[in-house]
Amino acid sequence: MSKKILVVDDSPTVRQQVQIALKDCGFEILEASDGVEGISKISTDREVALVILDVNMPRMNGLEMLEKVKDAGQNASLLVIMLTSEGQQALIERAKKAGAKGWIVKPFKPELLSAAVHKLLAA
Repeated sequence: MSKKILVVDDSPTVRQQVQIALKDCGFEILEASDGVEGISKISTDREVALVILDVNMPRMNGLEMLEKVKDAGQNASLLVIMLTSEGQQALIERAKKAGAKGWIVKPFKPELLSAAVHKLLAA
């Protein structure tokens, strides 16, 4: 059975780019357009192994989603990579403190994203 990856980004283009970057890796890709939808998908599908998460989104941003998801004890082992146009050190530290395992700045190199996903899921 392939591992499930949830891509949470308000940009359909970015979600498509991530899907293309990971398409040949054998993962099942799920999508959400904001943090509210992302939390809903995680709570209904306990097989999500990794989340690729944008910071700037409507309704609930990625950092808020990350903090909320990690506060729920059953999600402690959920892996999260932030994929965002933001590069501010304070945001990176906040994400790290909340449990993010990686931070990739857009525009991203598909091979970098693929390598990070493989590294985390193999650990």
